[in-house]
Amino acid sequence: MAEEGQPGVGQSRAHTVCGSAVDSLVSWAAHCDVVPRIDLAKLPANEKTRHPETVFVSLLFSRLRPSRDSALLSQPRRQWAGRRAVARSVDLARSGCDHALGLDLGIGHGQRKDTKDAKDGCNNKNGAGRHRKPPNSDGFHFPPARRRRLDQDQQICRIFPGGAAREGTIGSCQSIQEQEGISPVSNSSTSPIDPVKLDKLGEVAIKVGLQLAEGQDLIITAPMTAAPLVRRITEHAYKAGAGLVTTIYSDEEATLSRFRHARDASFDRAAGWLYAGMAEAYKNNAARLAISGDNPMMLANEDPEKVSRANRANSAAYRPALELITGFDINWNIVSYPTPNWAKLVFPNDPEDVAIAKLADAIFKASRVDQPDPIAAWKAHNANLQARWTWLNGKKFSALKYTGPGTDLTVGLADGHRWKGGASEAKNGVTCNPNIPTEEVFTTPHRLRVEGTVSATKPLSHNGTLIENIQARFEEGRMVELKATKGENVFNKVLDTDEGARRLGEVALVPHSSPISASGILFYNTLYDENASCHIAMGQCYADCFEGGKDLTSDQIFAQGGNKSLIHIDWMIGSDQVDIDGVHADGSTEPVMRKGEWAF
Repeated sequence: MAEEGQPGVGQSRAHTVCGSAVDSLVSWAAHCDVVPRIDLAKLPANEKTRHPETVFVSLLFSRLRPSRDSALLSQPRRQWAGRRAVARSVDLARSGCDHALGLDLGIGHGQRKDTKDAKDGCNNKNGAGRHRKPPNSDGFHFPPARRRRLDQDQQICRIFPGGAAREGTIGSCQSIQEQEGISPVSNSSTSPIDPVKLDKLGEVAIKVGLQLAEGQDLIITAPMTAAPLVRRITEHAYKAGAGLVTTIYSDEEATLSRFRHARDASFDRAAGWLYAGMAEAYKNNAARLAISGDNPMMLANEDPEKVSRANRANSAAYRPALELITGFDINWNIVSYPTPNWAKLVFPNDPEDVAIAKLADAIFKASRVDQPDPIAAWKAHNANLQARWTWLNGKKFSALKYTGPGTDLTVGLADGHRWKGGASEAKNGVTCNPNIPTEEVFTTPHRLRVEGTVSATKPLSHNGTLIENIQARFEEGRMVELKATKGENVFNKVLDTDEGARRLGEVALVPHSSPISASGILFYNTLYDENASCHIAMGQCYADCFEGGKDLTSDQIFAQGGNKSLIHIDWMIGSDQVDIDGVHADGSTEPVMRKGEWAF
């Protein structure tokens, strides 16, 4: 998606405002994109005789558009409260500081043009700070007001998006966000998402998830509804020294339009040019950050054959870029944002705003941004995960043996495998946390050495289909039988993508007492659900899970037992009833997990 006229470039916009009510009004109007660009010469005679600020207020409210301001227009009480606040704001502004009324509403769609005088604040005894209309501006200019200092304790109503009014204190020029103590790109005051914690999540994504390097470019992919988090991540990326941040947005309605109206041939195509560009960026050391939050059931009612074909085409086109990620050529990270459709799926019995707030809190807790010092919390957590995988690497098990209800499975481990978890160093030398959150330690199984039966302990949500009660049987590494009480056909179609799709590419260990498991929430999102349980993944392996993996070719990894596929799908097989033993080369065993918890 293009923003500010630049294709694919996501930019955040902070509104710096004065402490006066008119500035607050302008900030709000700019946020809503309803500030009129007015030429006074073209105004009717009766409008010219009115105070310009009154003209502005009148035209502002007359130009509110239902398509953009339905929330405001559907709440008459709030709307009229906002109008009363505006009227009072205008009265105060007429007697207030000069530079508050020296706004040129045509600059930047209502944003105040900064000057040295403006930065000096309202308390300039000489009345400095008045702005003059710049040449060629389309806006109108407020005349000077009576020069009078406003008492800093005087209260005014400040207008926020949605028409809500708050009490605020007039003081020196500063941003509303600074007065609130939050980031300049915060949500509106009516958002159910805690803006402080959301900002911390953006900071964690950059400083822990990516550990973005000075001058490094960043590519972000996100659903449009996740724009508030995108803006925070972008802000923290540039503060960390990012070279260029490019955001590629997706839109659920546009995706659904394709499945409902596109020609049949469309589903065998993918935007190869886009993925080729992303792969080229990764080759030039651009970092990758994905924000998940799409409605997991978005395609539930669409033709499964079309969904399967589209996924296959997309996977093939994305392969060159995916190999650079799974090969850990670059630092990459995935975080999540609580979108409305996802929240309502997770909490179907709650009103939308309550569901969003609950999902946001669950995301913040799992991502450790609810703690006083999230960065320190992640440092301690990574140290704990490192202690686990260090022990496992020292044992050099040849296989893992799983035993539990419906499960009797032996998973052979790849030759020269290496356990990983938490922070990992990419080939570009940057240490990153690929998943926020993460509770797992993982490695690569041998694609030819998996035997036995296994039962899923949690549902798998995949492309709009909930696949429940999975039971599978493996012979010589290949899944030869699959049953599920729901979604069986969909899963089988996915596993027919290529020869490697029915073989394992990952095995991961997660304690049953992990914070995500303890929450009792089914997220319908693999990033979260996989961190509630031990799991296995069908398809592509991770090259980084081999000794010397950074220097191995794909053929060498394949020879050591690593798997190749266009897919990588995790599903959960752990619980408090599953035991796991490590199997040594001589056949002897050693406890790794008992009743879902670490045994060492």
